[in-house]
Amino acid sequence: MKEVVIDGKKYVEQPDTGDGYAIVRTYSAGVFMGKIQKREGKEVELVDARRLWRWAGAATLSQLATEGTKTPGECKFPTAVPIIILTEVIEILPCTQEAVNSIREVPVWTA
Repeated sequence: MKEVVIDGKKYVEQPDTGDGYAIVRTYSAGVFMGKIQKREGKEVELVDARRLWRWAGAATLSQLATEGTKTPGECKFPTAVPIIILTEVIEILPCTQEAVNSIREVPVWTA
């Protein structure tokens, strides 16, 4: 993040947010990226959600949420579902717009 000091006050550049999209990791259902519609405790309702079955081009989910993937052809992300309710959520990582665009551009993986 870029910082600048003006008249003794420090200002920090904020990332371009992904309009409510986040990467959500659950205890046993896996990892998803979608727009958070609702959250109550450990339960999250996502819309326009893709399961991130296998990712590449990012060392961690944190990097994936901020930078997206550098190698979209190596990722395995199935088609998006209109809505999913996830229970036992253990991590929510807000996405930048760059990351949302990158994940959306990954070709749909099918078996």
